[in-house]
Amino acid sequence: MAKNIQSLERAAAMLRLLAGGERRLGLSDIASSLGLAKGTAHGILRTLQAEGFVEQDPASGRYQLGAELLRLGNSYLDVHELRARALVWTDDLARSSGESVHLGVLHQQGVLIVHHVFRPDDSRQVLEVGAMQPLHSTALGKVLSAYDPVAHSEAVEVEREPFTPRTVTRLADFETLLDMTRARGWAADVEETWEGVASVAAPIHDRRRMPVGAVAITGAVERVCAGGELRSELVAAVRDCARAVSRDLGAGRF
Repeated sequence: MAKNIQSLERAAAMLRLLAGGERRLGLSDIASSLGLAKGTAHGILRTLQAEGFVEQDPASGRYQLGAELLRLGNSYLDVHELRARALVWTDDLARSSGESVHLGVLHQQGVLIVHHVFRPDDSRQVLEVGAMQPLHSTALGKVLSAYDPVAHSEAVEVEREPFTPRTVTRLADFETLLDMTRARGWAADVEETWEGVASVAAPIHDRRRMPVGAVAITGAVERVCAGGELRSELVAAVRDCARAVSRDLGAGRF
């Protein structure tokens, strides 16, 4: 059985200590509470402070939890709230469209699938929750890249891999696609990531009107497209779903 890393255990114990009881603690209090030498405690605190997980009050010298820890916590809560708010609407979208539905968020230079509703038929399907999709070629990724500045930076600052002959890789062409996405409010992926597969996605916003994710339907090209174009009723259904989830998150009307 692998051993735990002692320094990480001590850092975690330190964060738990700061999260409970008094809001601010001095170095001596922290060291004695955890049974550590002052030098050891100070070294851990200094590292946590450099990463933004701990802050030191300049007047008293006492320590408290930092803003970065709060940001990470809010990100975790946002994803879970997003999933909870989207459950009913994504089920309805899968039922009305007859296709599978994915809910995605930005994560580590890609799109993390946080919810997946199976296509409502008897076909064999694989649950894709936890899977990663590329930003530059998928409908979900394009939507996030168009509306989220962080996602945009991630997508344009890396080499865009050509998955199929249809994948857009040139920066100028990619930026044109993002402009189009913002203008019409949705993005498409017609065999740009997987041969024979098409997808359409729309952005989800929170109460601050910030993009927190995207919802998409995905299916075979012959079902999702008609006459070489995405079926307009499917585009409308995806946009309606995204607006409904956004409203439930407090975004109001879009």
